[in-house]
Order: sequence, then C-alpha cells, then structure tokens
Amino acid sequence: MTGDSDSQEAVAKALHALGTGAYLADEQGAIVAVNTRCVELLGRSAPDLVGQDAHDLLHRNSCGEPVPRAQCRMRESILAGRTEQGDDMWLERGDGTLLPVEWLATPCDIGTRPSPTLVLFHSAGRSERPAQRPPAGGRLSELERLTLLAETTTLLTSTLDIHEALRRLIGLVVPRLADWAVIDLIGERDDVWRFAVAHAEGGTVVFREDLQGPMPPVPQESSMPLSRALRGVASSLAGPETYQGPPDSGIALEQRRLFETTGMHSAVLVPIRSLHAVLGALTLGRADQPERFTGSDIVLLEDIARRASLALENAHLYQRQRKVAETMQRHLLPKLPRTAHRGMTARYLAAPDASEVGGDWYDAFTLPDGATALAIGDVVGHDLDAAAGMAQLRNMLRAYALSQQRPPSKIVEWLDEAILDIAEVSMATMIFARMTENDAGQCELCWTNAGHPPPLLVTHEGAARYLTDGHGILLGVAPEQVRPDATVQLPPEATLVLYTDGLIESPGHVLDEGLNRLRRHAASLAHHTLESFTDHLLARTRPPDNDDDVALLAVRHMPSC
Repeated sequence: MTGDSDSQEAVAKALHALGTGAYLADEQGAIVAVNTRCVELLGRSAPDLVGQDAHDLLHRNSCGEPVPRAQCRMRESILAGRTEQGDDMWLERGDGTLLPVEWLATPCDIGTRPSPTLVLFHSAGRSERPAQRPPAGGRLSELERLTLLAETTTLLTSTLDIHEALRRLIGLVVPRLADWAVIDLIGERDDVWRFAVAHAEGGTVVFREDLQGPMPPVPQESSMPLSRALRGVASSLAGPETYQGPPDSGIALEQRRLFETTGMHSAVLVPIRSLHAVLGALTLGRADQPERFTGSDIVLLEDIARRASLALENAHLYQRQRKVAETMQRHLLPKLPRTAHRGMTARYLAAPDASEVGGDWYDAFTLPDGATALAIGDVVGHDLDAAAGMAQLRNMLRAYALSQQRPPSKIVEWLDEAILDIAEVSMATMIFARMTENDAGQCELCWTNAGHPPPLLVTHEGAARYLTDGHGILLGVAPEQVRPDATVQLPPEATLVLYTDGLIESPGHVLDEGLNRLRRHAASLAHHTLESFTDHLLARTRPPDNDDDVALLAVRHMPSC
C-alpha cells in the first residue's frame, strides 16, 4: 500500500479507534496494517503480522488445518475486492490455539490505488482449542465429525473425475482418521483393482505403487473382511491376526501381504456401495498410533463411504453420458471418400460437457459427374435435438446434391426451403462446395456460404487467406433469398480448411483474434503432411476456454506429375 505519511497516519488512527479486531490487506492478500485489538485477539505482535499473507498465516478450519485457497471465502473476497461476511472461520493465534471468529471483509477507499480490503473480526464465542489436526486414532468430537462429513460432500461432489475424487477422499481421511488408506475398485466385468494404497509420511500422503494394481477375483463364499466388503455384505474390523490362518482365496493372500508390509495393527473395511451396485471398498489402517478401531468408527466410515459412492456414481454417469454422446456423434459423421489427386482428412472434438451432443458436422462425397462435394455446418443447439437436426440436414443435402447437378447455391436454396417443413432445425450455418478438376489438371472450387465462418486457403508456400466471397445469411432466416456462388482456383499442393466456430471463438475475445490465430498457425504448418497439419492445427488453435464442439475438414490438392 502506497500513499503519503499523513494518509497512513490517518488510517492507523482510524483502525485503532475500532473496538473490534481489524486489519488491512492489499490486493494480494498481504497484511499492511493492524489495530491494537487485532494484536490482542491473535496474540501476535504487529511486526509478526504486517507483510505476511493473511490466508497462509491465519486462516484455518475447525481442525486447525490450512483452508485450501480455492475454498477460502475470506481470501476470495479480498482478492476480488467485494464485500462478504461469515462465521465459519478459525484464525490461528500466536500460541497455536484457534480463535473462532465472525468476520466482515469489504473494500476500503483510503486514497490509495489499488484500494485495500478492511477485515473486521471478533470472537464468535466458541471455545478456543489447540490448532492441530486430531491424530490418527484420536476420537473426533461431534462437531469435527460433522465438519469432516461436510468436507467430504463438498470436495467429492465438486469433481466429475473419478480418480481425482478418490484422491480427495484419501486426503480427507489420512492422517485425520488413519495413517493408511486403501481403495479397491470393482470394474465393469467384476474385476478388482487396488486403486490406491496411501500412507501419511511427514505431513504428506505417499502412494505405494508397489502395493497397487490388479487383484484376484472376489470369492463368493469367503467370510474374510475385504471379500465381504467387496460383495457389499458388511463392514468389518480387522487386524494382522485376521489373515494368519489358512487363506481361503487369492484376496486373502494379498491382504496378508498388505498387513505385513504396512505394519497395520488395526483396520476398518467398509463397502463403497451405490444404489445399484458395489463400487469397491475403503480400508483405513493404523500402524503408527496405538489406538485400535472400534465399532463407532465403522459408523463414521460408512457415512463417508456413502457420500463417496454418490460422488463416484455421478462421475460414472458423467463418463457414460460422454461416451454415449461421442459414440453417437461419431456414428453420425461420415467416412471420407478416396479421390484421385486430393488428400482429405477430418477431425471432430466433442463439447467438454458430456451431456452436450453438438450440432457441428461435416460431409464429403463424390457426385455423379465425378466432382467432390464438401460440406461443413453447425446446427443451433447443444442437445440430442441438435444432433438429430444435423443428421437430417446432412441427409437432405446429400439427396439434393446427388440427384440434381446444380451449383452449390441452388442446392442450399432448396435445402433452406425444405428444412422449415421437414427437418427439426430452427437455424443453422453451413458451407457447401463442389471441387472439380479440368483437363489441364487444375483444381477449381465453387462454393456458397450460409452464415458460416469463411473457408481458409493455404498455399504450399505458406500464404493463407480467407475465402470471403459467396457469403449469404444463415439457414432458417429468409429461405426465399437468392444465394450467391463463388469460384477460386486452388494452386498445386494448396490446403483448403473448413471448420466450425468452436475452433476460433473464445469468451471475452473478439472473433477476429480467433481468425488471425487460425490463419497464422495454418500458414506455419503448410509443409506438414495433411494428417500432421490437421492435428497440430486443432491442438494449437482451439481456445483452451472453449466449451463448444469442433468439426474440421481439410482437403489438399495434389495434382499428378
């Protein structure tokens, strides 16, 4: 914070006049000024506070653990410069105890730029306690149990990645409840995979890859704890003595090895069970702490496992939806024809949202007169209706183009009139083109554009330009309008690029930026093989924050020698 000495002195007086704890934080979250009450409440001197990152130094949860930066409301309000308040924060005092506080953070205009944030806080009246995580084997209070369950729900339901959800689950229970955690998962064909064996070492969680991997099948008659958990029968307590007798299965042998290697003297095993199936099992073990697990621990672990199963089922559903969407989209898109003197390749990337089956499409086929028809388009919408409309539009286009030897503009005019009554398409963009080769071996492209991003032509020498002629309005707006055609001759080894807007559009950026990026990268890739050209162009050009699907069709003119 910068400013003259008079303003700084005035700020200091104003802070000290406040009857509650107060400090100022700059735009990075660092403390720049504190008042006397803040020093008293936190048990820290002003020099110990000023210049420190407030979040890293003070912000804790009820167990004394640092609050993840992305989950700290107070930190977010400081960085965003907005007013917020809460009663869910614990501040770590100088002696290591936790101070439960109610707080208010608000921007403060004191004549400096950028404006700092004023944070006011006072004791919430709840009991102070040591700022340390309960050791593995320690009994959690009812509040700590509720906090753990709330954290489990929040962290696991905020991701749709199964592996990330399971890693978060391990981070929640190790070392808070145990110093070992084991997760076994059941696959689609009932195969068992030991996904993780994790151990708390020096404040971090270490994964033992040597103990992870494929497991023997689940025996249906075994009474051993893990076998019962993986069948969804019951939760159990176990120890090394559980597996000292003659093993009844391959899983029992693996469990004996696990206990011997980890040194666990006590463990609790619970099923991870959804409404429809058993997904796996969670095992927590204690080796470094003398306390053994009891029946009361089973109740807590079963509640955690239920919450984990809901998150895993959501993640499984998301992945299945995405697989169905991508499979459907692939089946709707055509195989490219093999034609003399021209190479052709296409790519399709689905939208990041699994439920969004996009309306982007491409097509290429050989016409009766030997010309090659090229098309690319985008039906408005991101759902199954859009995909169905896309399929209708493509099929109608093929029917008109194959039955009528007319210019592209006329084909699209007929298509525009027909979709109002036949296809379930409200609006769409597209380019339709004919590529022909004359007796001299010259390649000619004739096209019409219905509101779609313009084709890009890249010469072998790296000169790239957009083909902006032949442009008309999108389909579904004015079907009676006459559409234009445009014609261009393609130089030898030139590459024609047809694409949808997902390749160039980015939130917060103008379309020209995306068009310029596409043009520059395409020019730089002119000497690559067509497959390499397409893959690199897609990887380099698609904006990272794009949430739309992308279709890309590239054609290269390769005249005979």
